[in-house]
Amino acid sequence: MANLVIVESPAKASTIKGYLGSNYKVVASKGHVRDLPKSTLGVDIDNNFAAHYINIRGKGDLIKALKKDAKAANKVFLATDPDREGEAISWHLATALDIAPEKCYRVAFNEITKSAIKEAIKNPREIDEELVNSQQARRILDRIVGYKISPFLWKSVKSGLSGGRVQSVATRIIVDREAEIRAFVPQEYWTIDALLLTNDGSLVKARFIGKGKGKTKLSNKEDVDKVLGEIGTSAFVCSSVKKAAKTKQPAPPFTTSTMQQEASRKLGFQSQRIMRVAQELYEGVNLGSENGGVQGLITYMRTDSLRISADAQSAALEWIADKYGDSYCPSRPRVYKTKSNAQDAHEAIRPSNMKLEPAQIKKYLSSDQYRLYKLIWDRFIASQMSSAVFDTETIEFDANGYTFRTSGYTVKFQGYMAVYEESVDETSKREDGEVDKNEKLPLINEKDALKLKDYDNAQHYTEAPPRFNEASLIKFLEEKGIGRPSTYTPIITTIIARNYVSREGKSLVPTTLGEVTTKLMVENFPEVVDYEFTAQMEDKLDGIARGDSTMEKVLGDFYVGFAKSLEAAESNITASNIDVPAEETDIICDKCGSRMVVKNGRFGRFAACPNYPTCKNTKPLNKPENDGEQHEQKPQIVAEFKCELCGGDMVLRTGRYGSFYACANYPKCKFTKQRTKDIGVPCPKCGAKIVSKMGRNKSVFFSCERYPDCDFSTWDMPTNETCPACGKMLYRKKGKDLYVCQDKECGYKAEAPALAQTEEN
Repeated sequence: MANLVIVESPAKASTIKGYLGSNYKVVASKGHVRDLPKSTLGVDIDNNFAAHYINIRGKGDLIKALKKDAKAANKVFLATDPDREGEAISWHLATALDIAPEKCYRVAFNEITKSAIKEAIKNPREIDEELVNSQQARRILDRIVGYKISPFLWKSVKSGLSGGRVQSVATRIIVDREAEIRAFVPQEYWTIDALLLTNDGSLVKARFIGKGKGKTKLSNKEDVDKVLGEIGTSAFVCSSVKKAAKTKQPAPPFTTSTMQQEASRKLGFQSQRIMRVAQELYEGVNLGSENGGVQGLITYMRTDSLRISADAQSAALEWIADKYGDSYCPSRPRVYKTKSNAQDAHEAIRPSNMKLEPAQIKKYLSSDQYRLYKLIWDRFIASQMSSAVFDTETIEFDANGYTFRTSGYTVKFQGYMAVYEESVDETSKREDGEVDKNEKLPLINEKDALKLKDYDNAQHYTEAPPRFNEASLIKFLEEKGIGRPSTYTPIITTIIARNYVSREGKSLVPTTLGEVTTKLMVENFPEVVDYEFTAQMEDKLDGIARGDSTMEKVLGDFYVGFAKSLEAAESNITASNIDVPAEETDIICDKCGSRMVVKNGRFGRFAACPNYPTCKNTKPLNKPENDGEQHEQKPQIVAEFKCELCGGDMVLRTGRYGSFYACANYPKCKFTKQRTKDIGVPCPKCGAKIVSKMGRNKSVFFSCERYPDCDFSTWDMPTNETCPACGKMLYRKKGKDLYVCQDKECGYKAEAPALAQTEEN
């Protein structure tokens, strides 16, 4: 064998094989091959935080095969991902495979295209030790925090809990927002809209602003009545007409954070689904022989840089001029400034080949792939286009010294809006009460007097800050400098999987367990859950990558304060565990008179007596209405959903093929529904919920809740874990403690208990 190329995932390997000749063998490491041991800390704190790495269990045969290939090769090219995690994997591979330094070459590429791959092979470099040390410091830091804090939580709250350097901060963010919402006191305010008629009979709605040039707040109905009383029958005279042409700049191309936010808002995807699909687009999709076979469609999807290459920019401008004309190209190519703390190792997320338009290759893509690719394509194209131009008009009226205002605009030149317009987050909406209308106002001149037709007065209340959703949480994490592009999705996945946070619709809501744990962390480890401290630690890790600091110094400085907090926390542990408050109901136990609490059982939520085991009384939470019969009946399990035909309660029944739900109004209503259970995993095909069901042989299987509209189904249990080799979903094999990759071609396998104990990052 002449040359060996090692990449991370089999999907990427198959793409790259098509770009290199027979002189190269391309194989996959399937993610990391070495890591810290799971049974022990694996870090010698007293010996400069020396890490004890071991080969990952289950990868012995793979390492043996890779070692054989590396020994037979003249040159070994380590082509793992172009970030610090990829750099660390290359470093571990070089060590585990015992590759001689003189034939070990590191190559990295931002896009998987033929030209990018060949250019990288021509220009290899050495492994970046500083980048590796930055990743090691993060890994060791997270291991120390997780292994030292988790036992404290076990003793204080309950066993099985875990604390983490970033997951605990993310949980606190959601807990703090919930506290804000609870403490919020709505404030009353009013608006007055005057409905005015022009001389030609056109209707104009103008909003009350204040007295003269100042703004006046209307706090109650008395304030409104006072203003209207003083205006009386006064005419509404136009006091000013201001016209202007305003421009609006396009949004920059996507970073990881902005892609996740926008895909969440526009496509309704969860962050884990977004990154899985982006990984598929990056690694390559088979587009048929007419489009060159397997092609990587986007640049690397973990980035916080806004930089794009000159070649990509030229190709975009050429496409824009051809499609829309020269007027849609700006006079100078657009350059977007990357944030000062961003890692500028590679470009923003963009299409890797401008010839592969979304509509042209749609038939080769899955629905998710097409929608995300089109979003990335449109955003990138728009980012290189001319600004949009608006004709705006603002008209003010004077009514006995009080000012009313109306404004509107028309689009003079679409510019980038011909392709794409950025969505607006809930928290970014205007709060001043004024409204700009996308319409042309009727002709009104200064000193024109308009006739009052009517007033439209409305009472409002200020609203509490909204709960975080995935998009707004990622935005908050980025703004505060908490985490990095590669960690946003694992952070959210972890805090939900560990029941610190739950989803209610799209909102992220802290659980009682999350609130209790956060309170304990704030009291005992304030630095660990401090926003600013966590952000500063990210900067220090970046400093290691830049060569401004060392791994030993960063870890040593952190551990001095952490050890003191740990010692104090351990001395504060009480003999009795902290109870997680139960969720109370309005149901009174008819046996002992206690207020019953909510419990979760195998068939869902039910009410139970808090005095268990002294009192073992239970009740369904939604008891069906009695049809008039007075006989005693066995307590029924009532579903949280209603009958789709009559709106009645649905109760659990048992039949020859297992349990199912039936309408409580049977036999008047004979509606039934197969019993399913949400397993908390999104469908890999459409993103809806995956539910467990009972088959005719009484065996459990899993399918999309939208079945048969979505045909996803499997006997193995889907999980929220992602394959470390290719990024796709992992399944838990039926009847075995084994995880396998969704992609059979990948072939990744690992013991389930080991994966279940992995840390947040």
